[in-house]
Amino acid sequence: MASASATLLKSSPVLDKSEWVKGQSIPQPSVSAVRCHRTAAPSALTVRASSYADELVKTAKTVASPGRGILAMDESNATCGKRLASIGLENTEANRQAYRTLLVSAPGLGQYISGAILFEETLYQSTTGGKKMVDVLVEQNIVPGIKVDKGLVPLPGSNQESWCQGLDGLASRSAAYYQQGARFAKWRTVVSIPNGPSALAVKEAAWGLARYAAITQDNGLVPIVEPEILLDGEHGIDRTFEVAQKVWAEVFYYLAENNVMFEGRPENVKAAQETLLVRAKANSLAQLGKYTGEGESEEAKKGMFVKGYVY
Repeated sequence: MASASATLLKSSPVLDKSEWVKGQSIPQPSVSAVRCHRTAAPSALTVRASSYADELVKTAKTVASPGRGILAMDESNATCGKRLASIGLENTEANRQAYRTLLVSAPGLGQYISGAILFEETLYQSTTGGKKMVDVLVEQNIVPGIKVDKGLVPLPGSNQESWCQGLDGLASRSAAYYQQGARFAKWRTVVSIPNGPSALAVKEAAWGLARYAAITQDNGLVPIVEPEILLDGEHGIDRTFEVAQKVWAEVFYYLAENNVMFEGRPENVKAAQETLLVRAKANSLAQLGKYTGEGESEEAKKGMFVKGYVY
Protein backbone atom coordinates (compact mmCIF):
# COMPACT_ATOMS: atom_id res chain seq x y z
CA MET A 1 0.00 0.00 0.00
CA ALA A 2 1.02 3.55 -0.48
CA SER A 3 2.33 4.97 2.76
CA ALA A 4 3.62 8.31 4.00
CA SER A 5 5.33 9.42 0.78
CA ALA A 6 3.61 11.15 -2.11
CA THR A 7 6.45 10.61 -4.56
CA LEU A 8 8.63 7.88 -5.93
CA LEU A 9 12.23 8.49 -6.93
CA LYS A 10 12.64 7.04 -10.37
CA SER A 11 16.33 6.34 -10.75
CA SER A 12 18.03 6.41 -14.12
CA PRO A 13 19.99 3.12 -13.85
CA VAL A 14 18.16 0.23 -15.47
CA LEU A 15 18.82 -3.03 -13.66
CA ASP A 16 18.46 -6.44 -15.16
CA LYS A 17 15.79 -8.49 -13.43
CA SER A 18 18.27 -11.26 -12.70
CA GLU A 19 20.06 -8.83 -10.39
CA TRP A 20 16.83 -7.98 -8.55
CA VAL A 21 16.12 -11.60 -7.69
CA LYS A 22 19.73 -12.77 -7.44
CA GLY A 23 20.33 -15.62 -5.04
CA GLN A 24 16.96 -17.25 -5.68
CA SER A 25 16.41 -20.64 -7.22
CA ILE A 26 13.47 -19.77 -9.44
CA PRO A 27 14.82 -20.32 -12.95
CA GLN A 28 15.17 -17.12 -14.94
CA PRO A 29 15.21 -16.95 -18.74
CA SER A 30 18.65 -16.90 -20.28
CA VAL A 31 19.05 -13.41 -21.68
CA SER A 32 21.78 -10.98 -22.49
CA ALA A 33 21.27 -7.67 -20.74
CA VAL A 34 23.05 -4.38 -20.40
CA ARG A 35 23.21 -3.48 -16.73
CA CYS A 36 23.21 -0.05 -15.14
CA HIS A 37 23.26 1.89 -18.42
CA ARG A 38 22.19 5.51 -18.23
CA THR A 39 20.00 7.55 -20.49
CA ALA A 40 21.32 10.74 -22.01
CA ALA A 41 19.33 12.94 -19.63
CA PRO A 42 19.03 11.83 -15.98
CA SER A 43 15.40 11.33 -14.98
CA ALA A 44 13.95 13.75 -12.45
CA LEU A 45 11.81 13.22 -9.40
CA THR A 46 8.54 11.73 -10.58
CA VAL A 47 5.30 12.45 -8.77
CA ARG A 48 3.15 9.35 -8.81
CA ALA A 49 -0.63 8.95 -8.84
CA SER A 50 -1.11 12.55 -10.04
CA SER A 51 -3.63 14.50 -7.98
CA TYR A 52 -4.48 11.47 -5.84
CA ALA A 53 -1.03 11.17 -4.20
CA ASP A 54 -1.84 12.97 -0.95
CA GLU A 55 -5.19 11.25 -0.63
CA LEU A 56 -3.63 7.82 -1.18
CA VAL A 57 -1.22 8.48 1.67
CA LYS A 58 -4.03 9.61 3.96
CA THR A 59 -6.15 6.57 3.08
CA ALA A 60 -3.28 4.16 3.69
CA LYS A 61 -2.54 5.72 7.07
CA THR A 62 -6.18 5.39 8.10
CA VAL A 63 -6.49 1.76 6.99
CA ALA A 64 -3.21 0.91 8.75
CA SER A 65 -4.04 2.82 11.94
CA PRO A 66 -2.88 1.12 15.18
CA GLY A 67 -5.27 -1.18 16.99
CA ARG A 68 -7.68 -1.62 14.10
CA GLY A 69 -8.03 -4.18 11.33
CA ILE A 70 -9.80 -4.78 8.03
CA LEU A 71 -13.21 -6.42 7.81
CA ALA A 72 -13.35 -8.72 4.76
CA MET A 73 -17.01 -8.73 3.77
CA ASP A 74 -16.39 -9.11 0.05
CA GLU A 75 -18.11 -12.46 -0.32
CA SER A 76 -19.63 -13.01 -3.72
CA ASN A 77 -23.40 -13.30 -3.89
CA ALA A 78 -23.04 -17.07 -4.29
CA THR A 79 -20.86 -17.41 -1.19
CA CYS A 80 -23.15 -15.10 0.76
CA GLY A 81 -25.98 -17.39 -0.28
CA LYS A 82 -24.29 -20.33 1.45
CA ARG A 83 -24.25 -18.39 4.71
CA LEU A 84 -27.91 -17.54 4.33
CA ALA A 85 -28.79 -21.14 3.48
CA SER A 86 -27.14 -22.32 6.72
CA ILE A 87 -29.86 -20.46 8.66
CA GLY A 88 -32.65 -21.37 6.29
CA LEU A 89 -32.85 -18.13 4.30
CA GLU A 90 -33.20 -17.78 0.55
CA ASN A 91 -30.38 -16.12 -1.39
CA THR A 92 -32.18 -12.94 -2.42
CA GLU A 93 -30.86 -9.38 -2.67
CA ALA A 94 -33.13 -8.33 0.18
CA ASN A 95 -31.66 -10.99 2.47
CA ARG A 96 -28.11 -10.15 1.41
CA GLN A 97 -28.89 -6.49 2.08
CA ALA A 98 -30.17 -7.29 5.57
CA TYR A 99 -27.10 -9.39 6.37
CA ARG A 100 -24.67 -6.70 5.19
CA THR A 101 -26.64 -3.99 7.02
CA LEU A 102 -26.17 -5.99 10.21
CA LEU A 103 -22.40 -5.90 9.66
CA VAL A 104 -21.83 -2.26 8.74
CA SER A 105 -24.23 -0.83 11.33
CA ALA A 106 -22.80 -2.60 14.38
CA PRO A 107 -22.43 0.13 17.04
CA GLY A 108 -18.80 0.92 17.84
CA LEU A 109 -17.41 -1.12 14.96
CA GLY A 110 -15.08 1.70 13.96
CA GLN A 111 -13.24 1.36 17.25
CA TYR A 112 -11.73 -1.90 16.00
CA ILE A 113 -12.17 -1.81 12.22
CA SER A 114 -10.34 0.66 9.95
CA GLY A 115 -11.45 -0.60 6.55
CA ALA A 116 -14.12 -2.84 5.05
CA ILE A 117 -13.62 -4.75 1.79
CA LEU A 118 -16.93 -4.83 -0.06
CA PHE A 119 -18.32 -6.89 -2.90
CA GLU A 120 -19.43 -4.79 -5.88
CA GLU A 121 -23.13 -5.23 -5.08
CA THR A 122 -22.55 -4.00 -1.52
CA LEU A 123 -20.70 -0.88 -2.67
CA TYR A 124 -23.83 0.22 -4.54
CA GLN A 125 -26.34 -0.96 -1.93
CA SER A 126 -28.18 0.96 0.73
CA THR A 127 -28.97 -0.40 4.17
CA THR A 128 -32.44 -1.63 5.06
CA GLY A 129 -32.96 1.84 6.54
CA GLY A 130 -32.24 3.52 3.20
CA LYS A 131 -28.76 4.94 3.93
CA LYS A 132 -25.85 4.15 1.62
CA MET A 133 -23.64 1.38 2.97
CA VAL A 134 -20.50 3.43 2.28
CA ASP A 135 -21.92 6.40 4.21
CA VAL A 136 -22.61 4.23 7.24
CA LEU A 137 -19.00 3.02 7.17
CA VAL A 138 -17.51 6.51 6.74
CA GLU A 139 -19.54 7.78 9.69
CA GLN A 140 -17.68 5.24 11.82
CA ASN A 141 -14.31 6.29 10.35
CA ILE A 142 -14.15 3.03 8.39
CA VAL A 143 -12.68 3.30 4.90
CA PRO A 144 -14.77 1.51 2.23
CA GLY A 145 -12.75 -0.84 0.03
CA ILE A 146 -13.63 -2.97 -2.98
CA LYS A 147 -12.69 -6.36 -4.36
CA VAL A 148 -11.58 -5.75 -7.95
CA ASP A 149 -10.29 -9.08 -9.26
CA LYS A 150 -12.47 -11.45 -11.28
CA GLY A 151 -11.31 -14.71 -9.75
CA LEU A 152 -8.77 -17.45 -10.39
CA VAL A 153 -8.65 -19.50 -13.58
CA PRO A 154 -6.28 -22.24 -14.84
CA LEU A 155 -2.92 -20.99 -16.14
CA PRO A 156 -2.08 -22.68 -19.49
CA GLY A 157 1.48 -23.97 -19.69
CA SER A 158 1.87 -24.30 -15.94
CA ASN A 159 1.84 -27.23 -13.53
CA GLN A 160 -1.93 -27.10 -12.95
CA GLU A 161 -1.53 -23.65 -11.42
CA SER A 162 -3.78 -20.60 -11.65
CA TRP A 163 -3.74 -16.91 -12.52
CA CYS A 164 -6.00 -14.06 -11.47
CA GLN A 165 -8.14 -12.34 -14.08
CA GLY A 166 -9.64 -8.86 -13.96
CA LEU A 167 -7.21 -6.39 -15.53
CA ASP A 168 -9.49 -5.82 -18.53
CA GLY A 169 -11.62 -2.78 -17.81
CA LEU A 170 -10.03 -2.27 -14.39
CA ALA A 171 -9.27 1.41 -14.99
CA SER A 172 -12.88 2.35 -15.76
CA ARG A 173 -14.20 0.15 -12.96
CA SER A 174 -11.76 1.68 -10.47
CA ALA A 175 -12.81 5.18 -11.48
CA ALA A 176 -16.46 4.25 -10.97
CA TYR A 177 -15.71 2.63 -7.60
CA TYR A 178 -13.92 5.79 -6.48
CA GLN A 179 -16.94 7.90 -7.46
CA GLN A 180 -19.12 5.55 -5.42
CA GLY A 181 -16.98 6.06 -2.32
CA ALA A 182 -14.39 3.27 -2.37
CA ARG A 183 -10.88 4.33 -1.37
CA PHE A 184 -8.87 1.11 -1.38
CA ALA A 185 -8.86 -2.12 -3.34
CA LYS A 186 -8.20 -5.83 -2.94
CA TRP A 187 -6.86 -8.27 -5.56
CA ARG A 188 -6.48 -11.94 -4.63
CA THR A 189 -3.91 -14.04 -6.42
CA VAL A 190 -2.31 -17.23 -5.16
CA VAL A 191 0.88 -19.26 -5.47
CA SER A 192 0.76 -23.03 -4.90
CA ILE A 193 3.83 -24.75 -3.46
CA PRO A 194 2.90 -28.41 -4.18
CA ASN A 195 2.29 -27.50 -7.84
CA GLY A 196 5.63 -25.75 -8.24
CA PRO A 197 5.67 -22.94 -7.95
CA SER A 198 6.66 -22.62 -11.57
CA ALA A 199 8.52 -19.52 -12.73
CA LEU A 200 5.58 -18.85 -15.07
CA ALA A 201 3.03 -18.85 -12.24
CA VAL A 202 5.18 -16.62 -10.03
CA LYS A 203 5.74 -14.14 -12.85
CA GLU A 204 2.04 -14.08 -13.71
CA ALA A 205 1.08 -13.47 -10.07
CA ALA A 206 3.68 -10.71 -9.62
CA TRP A 207 2.90 -8.97 -12.90
CA GLY A 208 -0.85 -9.09 -12.27
CA LEU A 209 -0.45 -7.57 -8.82
CA ALA A 210 1.81 -4.82 -10.17
CA ARG A 211 -0.54 -3.86 -13.01
CA TYR A 212 -3.52 -3.90 -10.64
CA ALA A 213 -1.64 -1.70 -8.16
CA ALA A 214 -0.62 0.83 -10.81
CA ILE A 215 -4.12 1.04 -12.31
CA THR A 216 -5.98 1.40 -9.01
CA GLN A 217 -3.54 4.00 -7.67
CA ASP A 218 -4.00 6.00 -10.85
CA ASN A 219 -7.72 6.09 -10.10
CA GLY A 220 -7.52 7.05 -6.43
CA LEU A 221 -7.65 3.62 -4.78
CA VAL A 222 -4.95 2.33 -2.43
CA PRO A 223 -4.10 -1.23 -3.51
CA ILE A 224 -3.61 -4.03 -1.01
CA VAL A 225 -0.74 -5.99 -2.56
CA GLU A 226 -0.62 -9.51 -1.19
CA PRO A 227 0.55 -12.56 -3.13
CA GLU A 228 -1.06 -15.37 -1.13
CA ILE A 229 1.23 -18.36 -0.60
CA LEU A 230 -1.22 -21.23 -0.18
CA LEU A 231 -0.66 -23.41 2.88
CA ASP A 232 -1.87 -26.57 1.13
CA GLY A 233 0.71 -29.35 1.04
CA GLU A 234 3.00 -31.34 3.29
CA HIS A 235 5.95 -28.94 3.16
CA GLY A 236 7.31 -27.26 6.27
CA ILE A 237 7.53 -23.64 7.35
CA ASP A 238 11.05 -23.23 5.96
CA ARG A 239 9.86 -24.12 2.45
CA THR A 240 6.98 -21.66 2.79
CA PHE A 241 9.42 -18.93 3.81
CA GLU A 242 11.73 -19.75 0.90
CA VAL A 243 8.91 -19.50 -1.63
CA ALA A 244 7.55 -16.33 -0.02
CA GLN A 245 10.95 -14.65 -0.41
CA LYS A 246 11.12 -15.56 -4.08
CA VAL A 247 7.59 -14.43 -4.79
CA TRP A 248 7.95 -11.10 -2.96
CA ALA A 249 11.21 -10.37 -4.78
CA GLU A 250 9.37 -10.81 -8.08
CA VAL A 251 6.44 -8.71 -6.87
CA PHE A 252 8.63 -5.79 -5.82
CA TYR A 253 10.55 -5.96 -9.08
CA TYR A 254 7.39 -5.57 -11.14
CA LEU A 255 5.94 -2.95 -8.78
CA ALA A 256 9.02 -0.87 -9.52
CA GLU A 257 8.73 -1.61 -13.25
CA ASN A 258 5.19 -0.23 -13.16
CA ASN A 259 6.12 2.89 -11.16
CA VAL A 260 3.87 1.94 -8.28
CA MET A 261 4.04 4.38 -5.38
CA PHE A 262 6.17 2.98 -2.54
CA GLU A 263 6.89 4.11 1.03
CA GLY A 264 9.80 6.86 1.28
CA ARG A 265 8.74 8.64 4.86
CA PRO A 266 10.59 11.98 5.08
CA GLU A 267 9.93 12.29 8.80
CA ASN A 268 12.11 9.22 9.41
CA VAL A 269 15.17 10.56 7.58
CA LYS A 270 16.68 12.29 10.63
CA ALA A 271 16.27 9.21 12.84
CA ALA A 272 17.74 6.99 10.12
CA GLN A 273 20.75 9.29 9.76
CA GLU A 274 21.31 9.32 13.51
CA THR A 275 21.25 5.52 13.53
CA LEU A 276 23.80 5.48 10.72
CA LEU A 277 26.10 7.78 12.69
CA VAL A 278 25.82 5.56 15.78
CA ARG A 279 26.86 2.54 13.74
CA ALA A 280 29.67 4.47 12.03
CA LYS A 281 31.00 5.62 15.44
CA ALA A 282 30.85 2.05 16.76
CA ASN A 283 32.87 0.90 13.75
CA SER A 284 35.43 3.66 14.39
CA LEU A 285 35.81 2.64 18.04
CA ALA A 286 36.18 -1.01 17.04
CA GLN A 287 38.98 -0.11 14.64
CA LEU A 288 40.78 1.67 17.49
CA GLY A 289 40.19 -1.22 19.88
CA LYS A 290 37.97 0.95 22.08
CA TYR A 291 34.54 -0.48 21.32
CA THR A 292 32.73 -1.90 24.39
CA GLY A 293 29.11 -2.23 23.25
CA GLU A 294 27.97 -0.08 26.15
CA GLY A 295 24.64 1.60 25.50
CA GLU A 296 23.89 -0.55 22.45
CA SER A 297 20.35 -1.84 21.93
CA GLU A 298 19.65 -5.57 22.02
CA GLU A 299 18.95 -5.44 18.28
CA ALA A 300 22.40 -3.97 17.62
CA LYS A 301 24.08 -6.70 19.65
CA LYS A 302 22.66 -9.47 17.45
CA GLY A 303 25.05 -11.15 15.06
CA MET A 304 24.80 -10.22 11.39
CA PHE A 305 26.41 -13.34 9.96
CA VAL A 306 24.34 -14.95 7.22
CA LYS A 307 25.58 -18.31 5.96
CA GLY A 308 26.04 -18.43 2.22
CA TYR A 309 25.15 -14.77 1.76
CA VAL A 310 25.83 -13.37 -1.71
CA TYR A 311 25.45 -9.87 -3.15
